[in-house]
Amino acid sequence: MCDDHDLDEMDYARRTALSRRQFALLTAGAGLAALLPPPADAAPITGSPVDITTPDGVCDAYFTHPTTGGTHPGVLMWPDIFGLRPTFQHMADRLAQSGYAVLVVNPFYRLRKAPTSPPHPSLNDPAVRKELMAMMQSLTPQVTVTDARAFVPWIARQPAVSKTRKMATTGYCMGGPFTLRTAAQFPERIGAGATFHGAGLVTDRPDSPHLLIPRIRAQYLMAIAASDDQKQPEAKTILREAFAKAHLQAEIEVYPGTMHGWCVPDLQVYNHDEAEKAWGRQLALLKRALA
Repeated sequence: MCDDHDLDEMDYARRTALSRRQFALLTAGAGLAALLPPPADAAPITGSPVDITTPDGVCDAYFTHPTTGGTHPGVLMWPDIFGLRPTFQHMADRLAQSGYAVLVVNPFYRLRKAPTSPPHPSLNDPAVRKELMAMMQSLTPQVTVTDARAFVPWIARQPAVSKTRKMATTGYCMGGPFTLRTAAQFPERIGAGATFHGAGLVTDRPDSPHLLIPRIRAQYLMAIAASDDQKQPEAKTILREAFAKAHLQAEIEVYPGTMHGWCVPDLQVYNHDEAEKAWGRQLALLKRALA
């Protein structure tokens, strides 16, 4: 998952790309519409907070979907270490405008309701880092599986979700490995997966997420930050070999000049052009795999 190196890269205080005012507007949700415009053929959508009962409690989440055109493929979106917040709600809405029914969850619901981190956490503060890491480490592989078993059926039951088309799962940062665990639990249901600057996809542990690839049947997109590739250059090769051996179509690409977190607009490492490229590749994957 994320480590201190990743948090260094996402450290707000050490970036100057955005002013504090711009940053506050993005975090609050204002300004995101201008930064992430809807697609030209955007469908009308509706979104609202929802509560999902799991074996461990009640997860607060956000569900959004088109209001026209019948039913739509479902998508389970796993956020990064900073959790469910306006940025991810907007990203879910944007995906819904392209024709998908999207659930983005608060993965830390066992600890607290969203928002689970302050708008501008000082990552130079050891106490903040310690808390974030503890929260993330509470999400063990078994916890993720427990949640996936609750979230995927919940999506499938929604009237807006197609009962015949496959679903997708996407994940950012720590959420990247969660997509593989989800796809492995529901190989007949999950037809597409996408990770963006996914953390800890390949490890030397016996529960490494990449070892689940033989159990999945999903086509994949893995958008890798250049800085992550520098830290673990062998990961992309291991992933490519695993998908090839499983006879699964997978696009595994390093995005030049990007840093860990580059796809999330409220992080100052956000790289608009490369993030839009990755978003476009995601749309191509979903159109192809969920047809």
